[in-house]
Amino acid sequence: MRIFHVAADRFVELPAMPEALPAHGFVWIGSARREFEVGLGDVQAALQRWTGGQLLDLHASDLLNTQLPSHFDYTSWYDLLVFRRLAAGAGQRAFDVERGTLAAARQALAAVDTSPVGFAVFDRVLVTVHPTDCAVRDHFAQRLVAMAGSEGRAGTRLPASPPDLMLRMVNHMVDSYLDLRRLLTRALGTLQQELLDPKSRFRDWNVLLESRNALALLEDTCEDQRSAMQEWIDALDEWPDEADPQLQREREILRVRSRDVLEHVARVLSHVRRLGESAETAVQMHFSALGHRTNDIMRTLTVLTAIFLPLNLITGFFGMNFDDLPLIHSADGLWFALVVMIAVGVGLVALFWRKRYLGSD
Repeated sequence: MRIFHVAADRFVELPAMPEALPAHGFVWIGSARREFEVGLGDVQAALQRWTGGQLLDLHASDLLNTQLPSHFDYTSWYDLLVFRRLAAGAGQRAFDVERGTLAAARQALAAVDTSPVGFAVFDRVLVTVHPTDCAVRDHFAQRLVAMAGSEGRAGTRLPASPPDLMLRMVNHMVDSYLDLRRLLTRALGTLQQELLDPKSRFRDWNVLLESRNALALLEDTCEDQRSAMQEWIDALDEWPDEADPQLQREREILRVRSRDVLEHVARVLSHVRRLGESAETAVQMHFSALGHRTNDIMRTLTVLTAIFLPLNLITGFFGMNFDDLPLIHSADGLWFALVVMIAVGVGLVALFWRKRYLGSD
């Protein structure tokens, strides 16, 4: 658990929770989910001292729930946002999808991480609860330190309020989908190539089913993200108007950042849907190609049957057990029948070739 003091002119990490809030700025408590569960009593006591209120038991349970979908809720003294991230799993980061195998596609599609990140937004306190392997907290801590400079002081680029920092973190999580997008595109590209390869016999339909299930999960996650952000924007519009021009400007910046996050989520959702449509199109093209290949095989077999049918008729005619058949007792009968059979076969092959019943075109 890490505690930071964020102000307009400085950003410092505190060794422990202060007894009272600083005179300026706000306090950010960033904690892993397990650490938050262990130290929940201390966090609740600190919130009671600082704000006069605590997290509701239901909301504390939401922050500890690893299966909770993205959603937004509010009270009269704080807002709660749970936002599921979209990122490559731990196994994917060391995995190279460029190998172009179905095993690679399977692992890439199965290791998508959608763990929730929770935000409790008070007037001057921000509590964030992250998965154990989530790098968002440490990334923003390093980023804000860099903004503050070596002496811990900065200009107006630092977050001005807890909602401002929350929106920056959410926007970063949405933008991190770009790496996952490239990974999923490569995996589905590998799957499509395997499906459309005329020389391959695709049998691993479990990979295709897993890919469709993964894309459906991502689509549901993005839908929940968009709904949560839209509810946050609606709640933001209902905040009372501020008389101070500076506060009005900060409120407008929050609206702009919120709309930007919502737009990014919509783009991610659109891309996930395009990937799903692409996978479905590949399946349809696979069966179309399979049907076309089957038609070619049946056409070739039919043509061969049509070529040999008159030849079988000739051999069957001269194979009857009658003494008065023509050319039976002639020395040239064999050669005459052979020439006729060759002429009929060549003529039929030429006819079918001209009609494009034979050949690759």
